[in-house]
Amino acid sequence: MSRNSIAKKFDSRYPSIEDLRTKAKKRIPRFAFEYLDSGCNEEVNLRRNTTEIREVQLTPNYLDQFSNASLKTELFGHIYDAPFGIAPVGLQGLMWPNAAEILAKAAFEHNIPFVLSTVSTSSIERISELTEGKAWFQLYHPAKNNIRNDLLQRAAASKCEVLVLLCDTPAFGFRPKEIKNGLSMPPKMSINNVLQIFGKPNWAMNTLRYGQPSFEVLKPYMPKGLDLTQLGQFMDQTFSKRMSIDKIAPIRDLWKGKIVLKGVSTETDTEKAIQLGLDGIIVSNHGGRQLDAGESTIKPMTRIASKFGNKIKVMMDSGLRSGPDIARAMASGSEFTFLGRSFMYGVAALGQKGGDHTISLLKTQLQQVMEQIGCEKIKDFPDHLVNK
Repeated sequence: MSRNSIAKKFDSRYPSIEDLRTKAKKRIPRFAFEYLDSGCNEEVNLRRNTTEIREVQLTPNYLDQFSNASLKTELFGHIYDAPFGIAPVGLQGLMWPNAAEILAKAAFEHNIPFVLSTVSTSSIERISELTEGKAWFQLYHPAKNNIRNDLLQRAAASKCEVLVLLCDTPAFGFRPKEIKNGLSMPPKMSINNVLQIFGKPNWAMNTLRYGQPSFEVLKPYMPKGLDLTQLGQFMDQTFSKRMSIDKIAPIRDLWKGKIVLKGVSTETDTEKAIQLGLDGIIVSNHGGRQLDAGESTIKPMTRIASKFGNKIKVMMDSGLRSGPDIARAMASGSEFTFLGRSFMYGVAALGQKGGDHTISLLKTQLQQVMEQIGCEKIKDFPDHLVNK
């Protein structure tokens, strides 16, 4: 792969996710960056995610016959152009105005899945319009059945292909940086935050252009005139945080499409997902934002894929920051991967061009790995895993 072919695909000033992260940190207020970048408690599991996946090694076959490498990947009857998608991220518009729409458009143009969060800053209907009904929708389980049913009906009417159920947030994560910045529940805007905004005029002007970020998916259910001090109470009353078999079973009956359970980290929960008739799981620890004392994602995913990969689609997110990381996950048994922070760094760094740049960057990196090790198809990655 020549330097010229790489340069045409993305901005050569930012040839890594870490470069995008550095640029993003300079462009957005500190409270927004730390909301995106931080984990819970001492951030041990945040670091463990990225460290342990990079312990996975691949072996190249240099003398084998090789024609070309294809990133195309089949998932739930759809052939995507790459084995990765954009993970659901809450409050995307806080980190960069209009971020959800920027990423949804880029995902659609590159033919990869975009997953919209219930607590995103763009509506189901708008994202469906931008993606021609190709987006996925992640459901935070509501406490009231009428809200649950309405959200499911809206997602179905918007032709969302896959429903993602979140199971790893039975309690709000204890995140010291968010607490200091006033982004816990209820959130508050401190004088320090206001001063940070003044220091980032580009972010501020774009926020004025697109409006203060709000929970667009949830707007129909929020009382009019709700202020920030009442938001925490509304969230507590609206969402039933702990997921259970009894909550998933009726959703399986109501939803006619594919259902994926996100946040799985044990064989026991995987078995329950299979028993419920779910179509896939995403092994995830919420990007290290919920349980600091937990495992990284790569280790349980490897065990789960080995035991249950022939019974349910096993996917992974959390800790992936590059094309080689995606390759490591695929070699370890994941059938598909999702990245959240990486795409948000891209948008925060490059605005409207951030989604396209980040997808192109990851595709280019992954293509290079495949060509280097002699892997023609994504499904062949496990053949290149170095077993320790």
